[in-house]
Amino acid sequence: MPIRPDERDYMAQINEAKEFVRRKISQVPELGIILGSGLGPLAEVVENRTEIPYREIPNFPVSTVEGHAGQAVFGRLQGKEVVVMQGRFHYYEGYSMREVTLPVRVMQVLGVKGLIVTNAAGGINAAYKPGDLVLIKDHINLLGDNPLRGANLDDLGLRFPDLSEGYDREWRKKALQVAGETGVRLEEGVYAAMLGPSYETPAEIRFLRTIGADLVGMSTVPEVIAANHGGMRVLGISCVTNMAAGVLPQKLSHLEVMETAERIEKEFVSLVQKIIRVL
Repeated sequence: MPIRPDERDYMAQINEAKEFVRRKISQVPELGIILGSGLGPLAEVVENRTEIPYREIPNFPVSTVEGHAGQAVFGRLQGKEVVVMQGRFHYYEGYSMREVTLPVRVMQVLGVKGLIVTNAAGGINAAYKPGDLVLIKDHINLLGDNPLRGANLDDLGLRFPDLSEGYDREWRKKALQVAGETGVRLEEGVYAAMLGPSYETPAEIRFLRTIGADLVGMSTVPEVIAANHGGMRVLGISCVTNMAAGVLPQKLSHLEVMETAERIEKEFVSLVQKIIRVL
């Protein structure tokens, strides 16, 4: 299938954003990190930092959700050159899948080889509790779309990328080892991505539990698909900020998500730094 004009335009948008960023930074990042709701403080420990607001980067969307600062932070963290996305974009905000994953594509053409994705998630697994950190071992895409839909951009990756190890097995093993050595409880689970922005119903949560989901959220999966398509290694960490609908006899709120993320901020930042050191 020939590449349509809109696909050529997408490559041009990626390269325009890349060239803008490249002029702003002194070192090329090797590791990308995407921070979810309330998890932005990790970016504050980046050394020799260069902050670029999303609104300044050509073709970038802008974060509209509370808890997302809306800037890219370049610098050094635990001996590695990194780019930290302090806030992400969601399909429910009205962006296309290609807009949602544009930052991952810009990372790819900058030369980033690995990606850590984090998110705030609802706990489906009854063994979890708010404040737990969970390593994502697999995901279920229920967003109804895929960032690779359309003609394949061969410069970015293969037409049919393999996702049998979408979350790098070796990196997960290292993360679990670090957590064990530091005394942090780190579970492993399957993340289900729903469209949102409404929270799931209790019936939907029962369905998700039946098909094998331990966590539920409204992000992450498009970025992971794009990263795998681009040949990146991926590690995913969820913060269980609330139990999903129907698990506990209480209603859900974004305020609870933010409060829980703030409560575990220090543990989260410390653990991710230690994991980065061994990757």
